[in-house]
Amino acid sequence: MVGQTKNLVKEIGMSAVEEVIESEIERVERWRVEELMRAGYDPLTAGQIALRSDIDLHQAIGLLAHGCPVDLAVRILL
Repeated sequence: MVGQTKNLVKEIGMSAVEEVIESEIERVERWRVEELMRAGYDPLTAGQIALRSDIDLHQAIGLLAHGCPVDLAVRILL
């Protein structure tokens, strides 16, 4: 019984940690979408870029800030 209780606590504890981590990831992704839209990307493209953690947000915004057309920036980034 004690072993089962420890396993249950571990499962519940990990679920809570995973939930916190997941919600933090979601917050970051939402913030990235907002920043990309503010820079000039349409919502769909901003969402695609925001979900890609390998794409540098500042680079994506900088492309548009330096006059790169959105369609070209998307081809460069994706």
